[in-house]
Amino acid sequence: MRLTSAIQKIHKRTPKLGKAVSLATATGVIAANSFSCSIPLWLMGVGKIFTGAAIADKTVIKITNHWIGSNNALIDNILPRKDWRINLPDDVHMHGKYLLISNHQSWVDTSIVQYISEKRLPLTRFFTKFELIYIPIVGQAFYFLDFPMMRRYSKEAIAKNPALKGKDIEEAKRACALLKGKPFTLLNYLEGTRFTKAKHTQQQSPYTHLLKPRAGGLSLAINALGADIDGMLDMTIVYPDGVPTYSDLWKGNIKRLGVDVRHIKIPDALFTGIQNGGYENDAAVKAQMFEWVEQIWREKDQLITEMLAEFEANPQT
Repeated sequence: MRLTSAIQKIHKRTPKLGKAVSLATATGVIAANSFSCSIPLWLMGVGKIFTGAAIADKTVIKITNHWIGSNNALIDNILPRKDWRINLPDDVHMHGKYLLISNHQSWVDTSIVQYISEKRLPLTRFFTKFELIYIPIVGQAFYFLDFPMMRRYSKEAIAKNPALKGKDIEEAKRACALLKGKPFTLLNYLEGTRFTKAKHTQQQSPYTHLLKPRAGGLSLAINALGADIDGMLDMTIVYPDGVPTYSDLWKGNIKRLGVDVRHIKIPDALFTGIQNGGYENDAAVKAQMFEWVEQIWREKDQLITEMLAEFEANPQT
């Protein structure tokens, strides 16, 4: 506590030095923590793969939650005073099974999700590329933690081997199904990529703050997990002072942040239709899904405008 208090004092007295000290401290702690957690995670992860033991699975999650908690402690203790306005429903809990959708602007988004979720939501997973499994520590952690890992086959590969058509969807469904019977938060960035002004212009997006949403990943998760889902959540993230880089987080440059998480309800008939495979096989169901997602996105776009206005109207004193 003395060290963290000293760092926060440095931020106040000499901001430039404070940023350097915060970044160096965070880098060192995260690196050391990642190394120390990787060995037991690997051992328990391999044990989980070969034995399927529930205790191994729970231990892998426990190790990961410890790693996330250590990172979150850095945010609370070494960064300067910040105006972070975070709103979550009171009825979410760590034993739930949630699908979470969000807008996406920065690599920082995932750290923010981990920060707001600690002791309030189950461990967050998200769709990722299968190729990441070859990245030391991180890739294997995703695999051991049952992150849905997507294989993408090019048009050329499918042309050479038609049996590959639809294979990526089948594998993704199997990956999602691994989450059945355990608490989870499955995150889907519906835009499919990080927001930039260039992408916004290129898409001719009808939204002020958002790219066009995609419905395929969310539909796949509904189809794979079905009745196992307790609810759907919509997260909106705003950075009033501009989109940050990852180093901005640990330098303490994100002085203002807004996060709003709320329940959303998909029509029962649409949910059932997707659960029964209608998104892939029924044009009417697919059209209804796009209409529903676009409505959610229009409401999110308006919410972002309101959240940004609230920061300007009521600055932290």
